[in-house]
Amino acid sequence: MKLSKLFTMMTLSYVMLSISGFINPVLAQNSDDGGGGGFIVFLAIFLAILAFISLKLVKEYERAVIFRLGRLLGVKGPGLFFVIPFFDQVVVVDQRTLVIDVPRQEAITMDNIPAIVNAAVFYAVEDPGKAVVRVENYKYAVSQLAQTTLRSVIGGVDLDDLLSQRDKLNAKILEILDEASDEWGIDVSKVEIKDLEIPDNMKRAMAKQAESERERRARVILAEGELQASQKLAEAANIMAASGGVTLRLLQTIQEISTENSSTVILPFPADLTGTVQSILSGNPTLSLPGSDKKATK
Repeated sequence: MKLSKLFTMMTLSYVMLSISGFINPVLAQNSDDGGGGGFIVFLAIFLAILAFISLKLVKEYERAVIFRLGRLLGVKGPGLFFVIPFFDQVVVVDQRTLVIDVPRQEAITMDNIPAIVNAAVFYAVEDPGKAVVRVENYKYAVSQLAQTTLRSVIGGVDLDDLLSQRDKLNAKILEILDEASDEWGIDVSKVEIKDLEIPDNMKRAMAKQAESERERRARVILAEGELQASQKLAEAANIMAASGGVTLRLLQTIQEISTENSSTVILPFPADLTGTVQSILSGNPTLSLPGSDKKATK
């Protein structure tokens, strides 16, 4: 706006200097005729300058808030429009989305842990009239509101929620800012928490906690694996004992060992003789012969 006003003043000065060279000869010539022609020329030039000053231009993303004799007249734009010079005051408002970088804020979480956070707030002017009339500086007001809201929201949550539920916190801050800035004609579209800093001792404590949690999970997984393996082994033993699979397993093991180049001596021992040997050792005179239903007496 300052550059526009400077350009306007330079243009008016150039026009006045250019016209002065034309007015002086005309006024001197018409002074002999009573001065009527000079007054008409002066009036025409004055009206042209007045029309030039009355013409205003705002861009597509801007709106002009008009005050006439101190009272709000309305909002105009975009494009060209006329105002009454010396009676109308024009305030141009940018309606593009603006970004506020909220400074670093130190707050205490609900579990008494200090945290330093900063955020970015995206907003736009929805009602230019309210943004000019109801608040002195809407940019400064939104910035201060964002800082206080950020501190209050951080103070109402735990550190774990601050670390893991950042999207919910962003939505909560957005809701508070949007509701509070509606009366200023401001529409807050997005809030993002950018950085989070906590003390170094808390970082070390969190690292130890995470390491302990990983060790606990590893031990639980190992115990679950041992439990499943023992259950499967018990099921296999029951099946092999019921169907005579122990002998087949013994023969299969002998075959696997014999295929290797080793000097191991294999002495097959029938699995059915296990009961007979146990009977002898226990002093039972009745011997069970393998492969026969007859009984022998000691």
